[in-house]
Amino acid sequence: MLDIASQIEAILFYKGEPVPHKELAQILAISIDEVQRGLDTLKIRLNDRGLSLILKDDEALLATAPAMSDRLEKLTKEELERDLGKAGMETLTIIAYHGPVTRAQIDHIRGVNSTFSVRQLMIRGLIERTENPKDMRAFLYRPTFELLSYMGLSTLRELPDYANVRSTLDAFEKESIANESHATGQPSDSTGTTNN
Repeated sequence: MLDIASQIEAILFYKGEPVPHKELAQILAISIDEVQRGLDTLKIRLNDRGLSLILKDDEALLATAPAMSDRLEKLTKEELERDLGKAGMETLTIIAYHGPVTRAQIDHIRGVNSTFSVRQLMIRGLIERTENPKDMRAFLYRPTFELLSYMGLSTLRELPDYANVRSTLDAFEKESIANESHATGQPSDSTGTTNN
């Protein structure tokens, strides 16, 4: 079994976004003090490595080491010059037609982890991340004004076949939630999540 620091590292890598200490404690079924000790250990382990641990308020984020900033800036520029690719277009379409959405919703609709695609779209300035008033543990992603400007749109409703695509995505999500609720035997609440 991995120690606490290694487990925290894996969770932060998987999440790809700031994670509150309280959420880490819940996931690992440990105390906040144990989380703090694990973060302290992880910070030391990451010295002289390609990753670093960023701690702000009561949140933790796994990021690239500051020493790599010049090389990564070059990679970012190269990435911006490339096509979005199929995964990027799928992710952007979901956010444009169904947003604001959480990354978990994007993952569910696509059926795969969308961390890289979301990151790529944020780097390009096509989507932005905002706080989720219903769940402080997850961010919402939505299109930026830059995307609308680039596409020559004044509103998302001007996207091709907007109403039909939006209703199809809504129906897919509602059906998935209903199926999940039926499978677990738990009723879904108004936010579309199952009650634990």
